[in-house]
Amino acid sequence: INTNDFKRTDEIKRGILSLYKDDIAKNEEKALLIKGIFDDIPSQLSKHEKRFIYSKVRNKAKLRDMSKPFTWLKESMIVNICYKALEPNFGLKMNLESVALKCYMGDTGLLLIHAFDEKGLLDNEIYRRLLFDKLSINKGMLTENIVAQMLVSSNHKLYYYANSSRQNKDDRMGIDFLVAKSKLTNKHNISPIEVKSSKYNTRRSLDKFKNKYSDFIDKAYVLDPSDVRIENDIIYLLLYMTPFI
Repeated sequence: INTNDFKRTDEIKRGILSLYKDDIAKNEEKALLIKGIFDDIPSQLSKHEKRFIYSKVRNKAKLRDMSKPFTWLKESMIVNICYKALEPNFGLKMNLESVALKCYMGDTGLLLIHAFDEKGLLDNEIYRRLLFDKLSINKGMLTENIVAQMLVSSNHKLYYYANSSRQNKDDRMGIDFLVAKSKLTNKHNISPIEVKSSKYNTRRSLDKFKNKYSDFIDKAYVLDPSDVRIENDIIYLLLYMTPFI
């Protein structure tokens, strides 16, 4: 604010990332795995499904190898972990598949710097292009990360749903986030959330999810930059309205 210079904020954020890396190096037991996960977050989030692939960090790695490193990163508040729910039933934690997770950065501004790490300091022109949507980057990665950050800041636990069934195309779907109501009123307690960085034109997964799990669903949300509205029992909200869910 004092300098109107994005380069200065860039320097500060890179300093924070350096502090993260220094803290990681102090973990004598799991430093290499923690660093491997941390370094690979932008690459993993840039994929369509965003599910973290352990073997990208260490060949043939299993959950038992990665559990402690992920826990360390989560408890350090460097990352937000989103677990796969097997079904959107009451008690999402009881229905999670712990081996399948997505790993978001705890702070989206730091994710941006982390993703551009090899380019050194971002200059003001790059920031200007980002702000005015004139730069071709994976906006979906940043958009989904900031929604995860807002949900966690609003005291939601992070869960998602995915089914890649080859037998039944009606079961094949993916939902970015599932949130549970704070108070149980009836069996309809889970809200699916789809996140889009541009106007949401197709709802195939969300429609299939609503049809299959209608007994469990409270409200269905789409977060995108278009407009606030309700269509086909789906509530469309602007991205910055995430904390009101």
